[in-house]
Amino acid sequence: MEYQNVTLSLPKEVLRRAKHIAIERGTSLSGLLTHLLEELTRREDEYRRAKEYHLAMLDELDLATKGNATWSRGDLHDR
Repeated sequence: MEYQNVTLSLPKEVLRRAKHIAIERGTSLSGLLTHLLEELTRREDEYRRAKEYHLAMLDELDLATKGNATWSRGDLHDR
């Protein structure tokens, strides 16, 4: 895996707390951020794949109306 350096500007208190979390987890700040960003991108990829899968399923679903409702909202609520 190829790495690239980045520069971040963070509020001092956030940085201080993040460094403490990294120490508690036995990693560096860079390692902590890498883990968090990998998890974020993995979840986004999973969401995108699930969305594409379910949209494809909807395209195959036959609702018999072909998207054209033959009733009005009022018809559905007539008593």
